[in-house]
Amino acid sequence: MGAGHDHHHHELEPVDGSWRDEADDRPLSVARRRFLTGMGVAAAATAVGAGTAAADQTPRNQWNSGDRWYAGDHHIHTKYSPDAQYEVATQVANARRYGLDWVVITDHGGVAHQKFSIDQVAPDIEAARRQFRDTLVYQGLEWNIPGAEHATVFLPPGRHTVDILRAFEAAYDGGVLSTPVAQGGLGKIQRATSADGEPYALAALRYLDAQVFAGRAEIALMLANHPARRGVDSPHELRGWRDTAPDVAIGMEGAPGHQASAITEANGGRGDGRGFYEASPGVDSFPGYAPTAIENPYRTYGGFDWMTAKVGGVWDSLLAEGRPWTITATSDSHQVFGDTFAPGTQDHATTGSRGAPIDSGVVQQYGDYWPGQYSSTLVGARSRSYVDIMRGLRAGKVVAVHGRLIDGLELRVRARSDGDTRGVSIGGRTFVRRGTDVEVTIEVTLASRANFGGFVPKLAKVDLIAGAVTGPSADRDAMTAPGTAVVETFAVPAGARGKIRFTHVFPRVDRAFYLRLRGSDGKQLDAAGNPLMDVPGDDDPWSDLWFYANPVFVDVI
Repeated sequence: MGAGHDHHHHELEPVDGSWRDEADDRPLSVARRRFLTGMGVAAAATAVGAGTAAADQTPRNQWNSGDRWYAGDHHIHTKYSPDAQYEVATQVANARRYGLDWVVITDHGGVAHQKFSIDQVAPDIEAARRQFRDTLVYQGLEWNIPGAEHATVFLPPGRHTVDILRAFEAAYDGGVLSTPVAQGGLGKIQRATSADGEPYALAALRYLDAQVFAGRAEIALMLANHPARRGVDSPHELRGWRDTAPDVAIGMEGAPGHQASAITEANGGRGDGRGFYEASPGVDSFPGYAPTAIENPYRTYGGFDWMTAKVGGVWDSLLAEGRPWTITATSDSHQVFGDTFAPGTQDHATTGSRGAPIDSGVVQQYGDYWPGQYSSTLVGARSRSYVDIMRGLRAGKVVAVHGRLIDGLELRVRARSDGDTRGVSIGGRTFVRRGTDVEVTIEVTLASRANFGGFVPKLAKVDLIAGAVTGPSADRDAMTAPGTAVVETFAVPAGARGKIRFTHVFPRVDRAFYLRLRGSDGKQLDAAGNPLMDVPGDDDPWSDLWFYANPVFVDVI
């Protein structure tokens, strides 16, 4: 599954706001899409009620399509962020060393970045592309979402890419919008995370959608980063982003970066919360994310964000509406655990760069891993090209993996008695007749070599999770899917090697549903087999490994 030291790719092997319509304040792409849908020309309804089929009944992400897995990371910082330090080439070289095929450089947005950094990082990215020709290097931005947390925004290389990013940041970055005019900002919202910024976030996504429709970019994507860390990404904002620009706002980090941050000080770490998830509710936090005696949304669970890790939680509440929402795993690499380099001495605020890092000769207490060293986002794509990787992400052909827990994962979902000889795979959507049995076939390629923690990880179990698709919720802040549950847990036999296969049948289905997979090394589980809450200051990320696969939707016709 993920690429390794030899940088090879893995087959998906078969297994049995500026461009507007005067009559509509949304981008032309959105207005035109509504018109075409009304004429019966455009694609499927994106939210499907129970037992109701989408208009377009063409299966998506068909099994055995010839796609390949490409490992990557969409959240990486350099010396052009005020809290990071590495050269672009250093990050890309290490990503390649740890087996990644693609990376996104996402330095923090803000006044200094918009004025200085974006034009400095662009030539560094171009140089890295020339130096590492077998690694795709995207230019992106860690956007301060107005009214919320951060997000990766990126585009493929193109004549207008830098101009689009620059204009986007200048008009819609929460840091720019909240900085007073006297300090170089726009002074339009109270704080980067205050609720008065929410309309700007939607306008920003419309702007990106409009650039694609106008032909200035072939594709543009946004994924929310560390969504529960400070509790400011409310459920209605997640829905708003997705509904406003579904081809742009495609998902969120299921697992944040900074996975080394909870390593104890005695072991050379910082002793903080895993992922730096250690906050408490703040002035802009969503009230529904209140910690209780049994759970804390402000902590990670098995290294994954609470929104993703909780079965029947926020992620599932979105999926239960019948709309894809992709999860990923990233490094958020700023400063790497065990490194001796310290930041340069240049003033970022006035130059947009911290300057070249300085080797202190002393191991520093940092909380990150190199891209690919611990976390990987595996994307199924037709080719290792900039646009195809992004299309794979948008299509949900994604598996988030920690610690190279598995070497491969194949999923096939098909109707057993409805002439369906192929079925669909991860991120797909299929259509079956009411009363048909639906067969799920899972094949896992177990890890066969040491990960970068120095050991061969052992998968202990795979959970098949499923829930009904009930259509859009009347409550835009709905954050639970009570009908979603683990329907079967498959234990991996002790001593198993190579490939292992599991099968489950949903008999005589009579309503739309979705299913998804997760797997664990089984070392830190609660009584129900769920991940435990990570303890700040006392956590070894290598002793608690998981993978999560994106869902398949089954519509009933």
